[in-house]
Amino acid sequence: MDSVSHLVRLARAQATLDKRCLLAGATVMDIPARGDGDAAFHLLLDGACTLELPDRRVELRPGDVVLLPRDTPHRVRTTGSGPAQGVSETPGGAFSTVRSRTGEGVIDLFCGHYSFGPGAGAMLLRSLPHPLHVSFAESGEVNEIVRMLGGIMRWEARDDGPGTAAVLSALCDALLAMVLRKSGGRLAEPALWTAAHDERIRAVIDEVLRDPGADWPIARLTRVAAMARATFIRHFSRSTGMTVGAFLTHVRLMTAAELLVDTERTVASVAAEVGYRSESAFSRAFRLATGSTPARFRRNLERAV
Repeated sequence: MDSVSHLVRLARAQATLDKRCLLAGATVMDIPARGDGDAAFHLLLDGACTLELPDRRVELRPGDVVLLPRDTPHRVRTTGSGPAQGVSETPGGAFSTVRSRTGEGVIDLFCGHYSFGPGAGAMLLRSLPHPLHVSFAESGEVNEIVRMLGGIMRWEARDDGPGTAAVLSALCDALLAMVLRKSGGRLAEPALWTAAHDERIRAVIDEVLRDPGADWPIARLTRVAAMARATFIRHFSRSTGMTVGAFLTHVRLMTAAELLVDTERTVASVAAEVGYRSESAFSRAFRLATGSTPARFRRNLERAV
């Protein structure tokens, strides 16, 4: 299984389409935060708008997707003359339709969220740029795929009948995979490690994800990549935005978090499974990454069930 498919499966993401927004000019729509474990997303099909976050503004054009790994309150704003107007929301069977209080629609924006599992999913979110902004309109072939995806979403949105919620959720799941693998022309910084553009670096990522607990010295990784040591280290950091050591730690801890969620194995057993020679070293790394010891992490999940 390739790395993006593996990560999506490991993260156990569940997509929900919350709203279709048909907004006129000079409109402001506020979107509250949803809470930990959820990541809001926006897919713009027509028009132009601005996504306003507490610390920045993101300009959106048709074919743009924004994912907010750290879900924060934000605002969607459309340009137009006159004072800013609010919106009205009409509930539907699968999602709500939001319109400006006056005027003809100038943008078509789908808004939803992904809910990630508390183990690997939460750690994947922490590793992604915030915001993660990709533009599919820059590539003709990919833009055609998004156009067809958007067309199906619009069709289902107009119907909003039996099965609509399931179809839209599946389409949004596909959209997540497309975002995580998008590298060329990507707008977000730093580099997105799930979308390394160098095939040799992708081969290394795939190998480590297949067996994160194996011994992975630099010499072995360079053989997988068929690159000299210095060249590999330089290309890996450029393609992924992280050092080789940080990547290995991240993948191992993602796998460990999922084992703690899904199995009753001891902490020592989980540590050994993901390549740590001592339980104490594993616990220190896990606490640095999550703010919690492995044992406390598991207990908190058990209380939440």
